Amino acid sequence: MRVHFIAIGGSVMHNLAIALHKKGYTVTGSDDEIFEPAKSRLYHYGLLPGKEGWDAERITPEVDAIILGMHAKKDNPELIKAHELGLKIVSFPEYLYEQTKNKKRIVIAGSHGKTTTTAMIMHVFRFLGIKFDYMIGSMIDGFETMVGLSDEADIAVFEGDEYLTSALDTRPKFHLYMPDIAILNGIAWDHMNVFPTFENYVEQFKIFVGKIPAGGSLIYFEGDPEVKKIALASEDSIKKIPYKIHGYFQNKTGFYAATHNRVVPLKIFGEHNMQNLSAAKEACLAVGIPEDSFYEAIKNFAGTSKRLQMIKENGNGVIYLDFAHSPSKVKATVDAIVERYPGREIIACLELHTYSSLSKDFLPLYKGTLSRVSAAFVYFNPHAVKLKKLQTLSKEIIKTAFAGENINVYDDSAELFSFIKNQNYSYPVFLFMSSGDFNNFDLTKLLE
Repeated sequence: MRVHFIAIGGSVMHNLAIALHKKGYTVTGSDDEIFEPAKSRLYHYGLLPGKEGWDAERITPEVDAIILGMHAKKDNPELIKAHELGLKIVSFPEYLYEQTKNKKRIVIAGSHGKTTTTAMIMHVFRFLGIKFDYMIGSMIDGFETMVGLSDEADIAVFEGDEYLTSALDTRPKFHLYMPDIAILNGIAWDHMNVFPTFENYVEQFKIFVGKIPAGGSLIYFEGDPEVKKIALASEDSIKKIPYKIHGYFQNKTGFYAATHNRVVPLKIFGEHNMQNLSAAKEACLAVGIPEDSFYEAIKNFAGTSKRLQMIKENGNGVIYLDFAHSPSKVKATVDAIVERYPGREIIACLELHTYSSLSKDFLPLYKGTLSRVSAAFVYFNPHAVKLKKLQTLSKEIIKTAFAGENINVYDDSAELFSFIKNQNYSYPVFLFMSSGDFNNFDLTKLLE
């Protein structure tokens, strides 16, 4: 099987390319720009294009399938050539479904918690020796790639992203996976450049739930009113399994999951992670894993990259890094840190990086999200605002939107980190939140 990737440098795209290469497929690809770590990883497997840019000559009748990434546009010369030759063209969600259509698919959806819940399920399956296919939006320990496909597995676990599929297909990705078991964690408006109203955003999750076949299962967080409304209105032909935030407690010795008859020490912490744990448990029970086996496995789960990830701890303090960028994610992450470190000086630093977070009309949704920390720093890059063709932002607009006396706003990351380094914090807990990279600032310098 010969497969060509148009826009091979994407986070999932390059992982799928590696997964198919390891499966024995002949894989080629192209992109106009490839960043790290995709560049090094593709090079390691001999899949890095010889030159950047698009070249229609790469597309020949011998190609069995074209996998099209979201980064590619409709006028892409390779895509045009593929159309002319009548080649099979699919997006990566379509391709993942094709590869797993005869397997039981577990799809994890929601505005927050998708990656962690998916990772928990994957961790339990691997711990128990269960073979499975998977796709997840972050690198996790023990897995070489973010995508895994095999001929042996009977189960597939997919993180269900609501963002659009490709230039040719404007459906949200998770509409294409057709879940046998669906998880819906929570709904909080995001991607306002694609879903202009909250109602339009919620509608995508209604459609997702509607894809569950008769006899399938919907595992849903009953503490979210929008999620509960969707679940109760869904077809009676599916099994509806509500869940709550798992019981827990913490003390000086650590963080523990608790039920009426067991106490389980955990490597993760925070109420939102306990919501994720409940969802993962219900999914595992739904495929026949005993409760005892689930708890035995989950106590060794250490989290995922950039999801409440401890970067460094020493006698001077501790630093966490998190992918949080939307208001609900920021609040949940801050709450988890504050509750885990009571009485400590907590310094939060948030980068506004996404289209929504840099939109003047969206900013007021961040009100109060950083109010519980000792000092809060918000960074935005004016160049990113300009590239996204958004209304110009000022420090005053952002400070007013966040509405807190502890808010400090910067538009220069070097200046921001210089200020932070010169403060005399007493054994602080630093929390850095971003879906970007603070304009290429090397956080290791701050660690030192």
